[in-house]
Parts: sequence; structure tokens; C-alpha cells
Amino acid sequence: MLGGVLLVVVAVTAVVLLLPAVRNSPTWHATVTPLASIIGSGFLVIVPVLGDAVGGYAALAMAAVVLVAYVIGAAVRYNIRYAEPLLEADAAAPPRWVWRFDRAADTALGFAYVISVTFYLRLLAAFLLRAVGIEQDPVAANAITTAVLFGIGLAGWIRGLRFLEWLELYAVSAKLSVIAALLVGWSVYDARAWGEGAIDLSLPASLDPWHTARVLAGTLLVVQGFETSRYLGHAYSAALRVRTMRLAQWIAGGIYVVFVALATPTLHDLPPRLDETAIIDLAAMVAAVLPPLLIFAATMSQFSAAVADTVGAGGLFAQTIGRRLGLREHDGYALVAVLGIALVWSVNIFALIAHASRAFAVYYALQALVACATAASRGERVRALGYALLAVALFVGAAIALPVG
Repeated sequence: MLGGVLLVVVAVTAVVLLLPAVRNSPTWHATVTPLASIIGSGFLVIVPVLGDAVGGYAALAMAAVVLVAYVIGAAVRYNIRYAEPLLEADAAAPPRWVWRFDRAADTALGFAYVISVTFYLRLLAAFLLRAVGIEQDPVAANAITTAVLFGIGLAGWIRGLRFLEWLELYAVSAKLSVIAALLVGWSVYDARAWGEGAIDLSLPASLDPWHTARVLAGTLLVVQGFETSRYLGHAYSAALRVRTMRLAQWIAGGIYVVFVALATPTLHDLPPRLDETAIIDLAAMVAAVLPPLLIFAATMSQFSAAVADTVGAGGLFAQTIGRRLGLREHDGYALVAVLGIALVWSVNIFALIAHASRAFAVYYALQALVACATAASRGERVRALGYALLAVALFVGAAIALPVG
């Protein structure tokens, strides 16, 4: 009975998200890119990671992480409003430190984007191979990754941003439809658990405060991705990007917190050794239909996040090296694909993802410094001090964080 209800929830949610009024909305299009990136591979690992780290307080920890991410997003939004006009090619020379911090941030983000796109698609390949009963075949996984990278790069090079956004839109709609079913299913399970007194809100017996702090610092990167709005300036106005970045963070943050809260009653059933499939095992306790839906959602998550970061990277490359070399954003998408294909066949992507995670953290710290320098140039001393303190906190977090997902 519950399985049938959840399939109806998936269908109804998909229909609503694909209504012409939603599908064709410029606001939704501008929201989809950051939203796809935020709800990426981390969605599947966050529950077991937080459950292992803080037990029954996982939802509170998730809320804290979302709040910190929102503060960082505020710094990026400030830069869209005030730093970008200073950095435009036709503007007068920007304040020296604004320019230096922004170039350093772009370097860190470009490195992280190429690795994350390749990593997302390598995970997608692993899920696809597992679905057909083939495991531990790196050559096949690399071949699938290469094919998808080539397809995304070619589509972006020929058709540009709008076509990539359509790919994202359908993938995100499918993913959100499954998430809706997931939340409904877990809500029903929780209602039964409350009635049976099976809710456990205790901390883990072996809690290590220092290890927990490092894990929480790492989970901040699970909700990264909102910065992609910063590099869509060639397609959307600053006001729309600010508004849709905020909307994407609200939607994704709400999903993360509610999902973790609803999954709390099942945390005591986590296996001793965690991996990326742990959430699928927990979902099987809720309803038999959820594991295959989660595998489908995982595939859509990897694909949509990869496309979103390709969009962000293409915009980043167009705004930096593109200005000097005369490249379009179309060429930036192709460049991401070429670099990703070279990466997947030459190095161990899973070994590099830890460095990419730290690069994202450093990027956010540098964006806070851009906001600090911009605020100082505008005579906003209190705001500048706040952004400086945020940058220090982020640099510390980058140093101590245990990368997640």
C-alpha cells in the first residue's frame, strides 16, 4: 500500500515540476543550476555521516551547517551586487585586493570544478554498472564517464547554456520527485516509530569532540554549489541571480534538514562500516520501493550536479581566460569536458576529491575576503570586519575538515 502511494507522489511531483508555467519560468531556470549542485552526491551520504558523528542530534547539526552555508552565500551574493561591477572589463581599475582575492578564488574554484564534474560522473558510472550487475571494472566506468563528459561538453559547445539548463531541469525534476516520495515514506515510518517509542535521540557512546568538529566542518561542503550563480552573469541579471541563489539555498537547506530529521529514528540501524550505500539500506526498512527509487535519484543527482558544475565552470572560464583568449562560454563547456576526460584516464579521481573539497573551502574563504575588500572600499567597516572573520573561520575549516562525499 505505502509503495503505491509513494509512486503516486513521484508522479504527481514530476507533473507539477514539469508544468509549462514552472518549466518555462526564468526564475526556475536560474534556480535549477545552484539547486542541482547543492543537492548532489552529498544528499546520499549526509544521513549516515551525521548519524555516525552526532547520533540523534543529526538534524540540529544539519541545521547549523545549512545556516553557515547561508551566511557564506550572503557573502557571495554581496559580491554579485557590489564586487562584480568593480571587476567588469569596462569598469575602472578595481581596488587591488578585490581583484587579487577574486583571481585567487577563481583559480581554486576552476580546479575544484573540473575534479567535481569528473567525480560526479565517475560515481554515476559506478551506479549504472552496479545496476546491471557489473562491479569493480574501472575501464568500463572510465569509458562511461568519458562518453557522458563528451556528450555534455558537445551539447554545451553546440547548443550553449540554455540546452544544458534543460538537461538540468529534467534531471532535477526527477530527483526532487523521488525526494518527495522519500520524505513522505519516512514520515509514515516515523509516525509508527513514535507510537512504538522507538525514537532514539542520544549521542553516540564513543563521541570524540575533535573528530566531530572535523566531520561537521567537512559536511559544509555537502551543501556547496550555490556559488554557481556567481558565474551566470552572461545570462541573468545580478538581481535575479541573487534572488534565485537565495531560493536554491532555502529549498535545498529545507530538504536536507527535514530529510535528516525524518531519518533520525532509523539511525540506530546504521551498519558499523559506513559507505555510500548505507542510506539505501535504511530506506529498505521504510518501504521496499524506496531503494530502486534512491538508485535512480542517485543517478540523477550525479548527472544534474555534473551539468550544474559544468555550467558554473564554463561561465568561470569565459569570465577569466575567455576574456584574454576570446573564448565564448560555449567553449568553456567544451574545455571542462576535455580536461575531465584527460583527468579520468590519467589519475585516481577518488584520491583527488579530497583536494577538490579543500579547494571549495578555500574558494569560499577567498570570496569572503573579496566581500571584505569590497566592503572596505565602500567604507562599510563593520561589514568588512564580519567578512574578514568569516574568511578566517573558513580557512580554519578548510584546514581541519574531513572531506565528505
